[in-house]
Amino acid sequence: MMVAIPMMVLLLVAQADSAAGIEPQAVPPNPWTKTIEASLMTTQNAYSDSWSGGEMGSVSWAANLAASAQKQHTAKVNHRNTAKLAFGQTMSQEAETKRWRVPAKSTDLIDLESMLRLTLGLAVDPFVSARLETQFRDARDPENIRSFNPMIFTESFGAARSFFNDKTHELTMRLGIAAKEKVSRGEPIYDLLGQPTLGRKTITEKSGGLEFVTEYKTPVFSDKVGYASKLSVYKAFYYSDAWKLEGLPNENYWKAPDFNWENGLNASISRYLMVSLAAQLLYDKEVDLRGRLKETLSLGLTYSRK
Repeated sequence: MMVAIPMMVLLLVAQADSAAGIEPQAVPPNPWTKTIEASLMTTQNAYSDSWSGGEMGSVSWAANLAASAQKQHTAKVNHRNTAKLAFGQTMSQEAETKRWRVPAKSTDLIDLESMLRLTLGLAVDPFVSARLETQFRDARDPENIRSFNPMIFTESFGAARSFFNDKTHELTMRLGIAAKEKVSRGEPIYDLLGQPTLGRKTITEKSGGLEFVTEYKTPVFSDKVGYASKLSVYKAFYYSDAWKLEGLPNENYWKAPDFNWENGLNASISRYLMVSLAAQLLYDKEVDLRGRLKETLSLGLTYSRK
């Protein structure tokens, strides 16, 4: 609902010139500009029974997909959809029995976003966006593995500025008012003593505040090496469960800004072979007082279409 109203306003503004009897600038038919980058990485270590030294065999794999579709529908309406999918597992041997353990998740991500922007020729462009973040398998509770849980919905509207944007170069910034909703299904119900019961429930948390997003991509040295970066900062001014934290040491943790800085460097060795270096820095005071860093260096198969 938060996005629906601003979206209707944007569409009405886009048609204001026609309503006033002013002919809008003609725009030739413009197809969707699509990009797809997919990769599959795998690593295997194997040792014979006679091997000494205590090393254990392991197998790991990860699949990634990044796709976008953008279209200038009219002279004043731009629509962009993006999708990021990732999933990977690691399996290793037990030290004594040499038996293979159950595969453990190493990466898991579903990130879908759609943004509608009014290109009015002003210093900034009004925009509305909707985003869904979740994962394929929620394995926090081994006895209750859930798919697509938790789900985080973000709706925002504000002003955006695109400094340059084509298939190889991009720099865009946007600042807007955002509303977040986190839905966690199948969460345990605790009794008065804090012990889990057999019951399950759905927990919904809502917040509202300001969101700033910067996206940047560029070739490095040549077209075969590309760098992409995305910085997201969210500052909440409202939290639906703030009353539950009153009097606790973490009472005001939700007020601290959340940071998510993603960086990726991809080098194409050949048409279907790629080296990838990714680094992600997260900070959420409600999760940990320190920042969290994830680094991945991989070599594997890739497919790209632009």
